[in-house]
Amino acid sequence: MLPESDTPVSPEPASLQFSMRTDELNFDLPSDLIAQTPPAHRQDSRLLHYRRGDESIHHRTFSDLPDLLYPGDLLVLNDSKVIPARISLRKSTGGLIEGLFLSEQSPGIWRALLRDLGSPVAGTILTFDADPQVNAAVRENLGVGEFLLEISDKSPAIDLLSRLGRMPLPPYIRRDKLHDSRDELDRARYQTIYAQTPGSIAAPTAGLHFTADLLNRLDALGIERTMVTLHVGVGTFKPVTAETLDAHVMHRENYSIEPAAADALNRAKKAGRRIIAVGTTSARVLESQPDNQPFAPGAGATDLFIYPPYRWKHVNALITNFHLPRSTLIALVAAMTGLPQQRKIYQEAISARYRFFSYGDAMLID
Repeated sequence: MLPESDTPVSPEPASLQFSMRTDELNFDLPSDLIAQTPPAHRQDSRLLHYRRGDESIHHRTFSDLPDLLYPGDLLVLNDSKVIPARISLRKSTGGLIEGLFLSEQSPGIWRALLRDLGSPVAGTILTFDADPQVNAAVRENLGVGEFLLEISDKSPAIDLLSRLGRMPLPPYIRRDKLHDSRDELDRARYQTIYAQTPGSIAAPTAGLHFTADLLNRLDALGIERTMVTLHVGVGTFKPVTAETLDAHVMHRENYSIEPAAADALNRAKKAGRRIIAVGTTSARVLESQPDNQPFAPGAGATDLFIYPPYRWKHVNALITNFHLPRSTLIALVAAMTGLPQQRKIYQEAISARYRFFSYGDAMLID
């Protein structure tokens, strides 16, 4: 059963908070706290532990996680694999075009975001900077910087990108445009050790802190885990520009739940054991499932936007990184802690000089 001190605290009822303003999710962050590289060892990240029962904050390291969980807890991790989706192309004039692969519609037909291309005519030829023998013909301008491309090499996109692409690091992680000495580091570290299913263009970063040794320690203590899949899309970094959160249009992301995961979740739920989402992506998959019904295997898409005063259906605790201001991710954290508490936690993290964002430190909310 859930330990008494860990009983989730529900956010205030909707009647007490009509429409949350987006600017309530703002905070000032010193630029030197934005992590540019991962720690030398994954589990050496710091871990801020926030207990909702008494609103206490404790400073730990991620390797302490097994000491903070209980036998029978179920960790739910996202096994989506980041693809090297960042591409560099050249115009016939030699001008550089930076791009991001979005999806493969059919063999050799890609959707991609391209920066500074303007409005090219259909048939415009671009060449890959990493291999000029491979070109991309513009088929259609889909609007808002998105294009349909026909690639001369009809190999599967994942194979071609593994040779021509770079890891799609978010813009706050600074790298040289065409090549950086840290590219190989990023290929290894902007990826969880348990990633299996290619499809994400951003990492589910809460999982970056886990190591094989840490997973073995959790196993030995009877702390269970299961995997779901949610492919992280470009919308995860989209800031909330609307004045209020309820006016924001949430992006859609594809997910799947395998039979083994549904079974593990149902057993945990039936026994009253804690379900702990590793990351906001896992949390959204779980909370997208119906209330008061068994978890069912299957695939779907979710545009669930979790923000105060959301009432949680399935997730009892959350492991997550520190997120961008005015983002859907920090709104989800505020929905779990309450907005005043989220502000308190982030100010404490800044004062204690935690590292922020994708390559930064983590927090456990229970």
